[in-house]
Amino acid sequence: MKAVGVIVEYNPLHNGHVHHLNESRRLSGADAVVAVMSGPFLQRGEPAIVGKRARAEMALHAGADLVLELPVAYAVQPAEWFAFGAVSLLHRTGVVDSLCFGSESGDIDSLQRIAHVLAVEPAGLREDIARRLREGASYPAAYAGAAAALAPGGVDADDAAALLEQPNNSLGLHYLIALQRLDSAIQPLTAARTGAAYHQATPGPGAIASATAVRRLLLADGPNAAAPYVPAASLAILQREWQEGRAPIHWERFAQPLLHIAATRRACELERIAEVTEGLEHRLLRALAQLKEPSVEALLNALKTKRYTRTKLQRMLTHLLLNHTKHECSPEQLAAGPGYLRVLGFTSTGQHLLKQMKKTASLPVVVKPSTFTHHQLELDIQAQAAYALAYGQADSHGISRAMYSDYYESPVRI
Repeated sequence: MKAVGVIVEYNPLHNGHVHHLNESRRLSGADAVVAVMSGPFLQRGEPAIVGKRARAEMALHAGADLVLELPVAYAVQPAEWFAFGAVSLLHRTGVVDSLCFGSESGDIDSLQRIAHVLAVEPAGLREDIARRLREGASYPAAYAGAAAALAPGGVDADDAAALLEQPNNSLGLHYLIALQRLDSAIQPLTAARTGAAYHQATPGPGAIASATAVRRLLLADGPNAAAPYVPAASLAILQREWQEGRAPIHWERFAQPLLHIAATRRACELERIAEVTEGLEHRLLRALAQLKEPSVEALLNALKTKRYTRTKLQRMLTHLLLNHTKHECSPEQLAAGPGYLRVLGFTSTGQHLLKQMKKTASLPVVVKPSTFTHHQLELDIQAQAAYALAYGQADSHGISRAMYSDYYESPVRI
């Protein structure tokens, strides 16, 4: 059975994602789709608007056959480590033949040539990034500029810079770098994005809107407002999650515990937290003392500078909320790769893949977390417990069951 991998967050799954799934099958000629999906907290440092089981269910209805959870240790990371963790999972399954990612350019060749140069990190790259940071660039801009300056023959530096300024192109580059560093036989493919741009805040005239625009509609007016832009199955799942009090989840639902944690930590304790760098612990404490309202949005606005992007600050706050230390998220720890393949859901085709993976996977396949122990899995379970505390109401089984649903609930089956 031929399988294509996709790396997703589905926050939530919309019509553009369905297009990507269809294109992934078409371009790869695959019989099955394996999706690596972030859990309750996402790469940009945000809580997902609905939980991971609901999003896995959306994925299976939309055409994925097997959904694996990206450990939170990788999910809430800059592009380099997010990509490395996700690609590692696909590689370790032993059943994935290709990886298809969305990009603004649709130009796999130029991205491949740049990735080939960066896969073995060139001398001077980090120094160039540091120089650009000192000059006031954000980290994504500094990395893009430094990478473009090393563009190989056949790729103009200005063209490379323009290419890497686009978020999906940049993330795709890191997927390609990860494949090369893993010496993986997985074939990379890219599907050009169609319709709305990645950050486009309002829907356009067609049926495809960005996830940003869809979330704005959901937060403002509820699931029905997003109906033109999401598949019918996604809409039904969103309606159910709203009705049962498990959505919408957003940063302000975590304001009280987050502000409590921040306010009761000394600078030396905050400094241990992942992404608290370059004296941010002191800036955080000053910002807390000057807040005019007890909200996460007010805190982010007080912290944000040209140097510190909202994304970096959100990741820092997520690590603070979840007590992720620099040691747990250090390059040395992350370079070891994920320690297991956690199954969130599958179809009948996905079930056949799971049987095949028992022979081919180079990591343990975890269907029941209660039967497996790993320090990354402990972080995942803690993240789900913290996320569930933001639900509007307990489900019929009670809040403790919602918090520790990883132990109680089986993978989603479609």
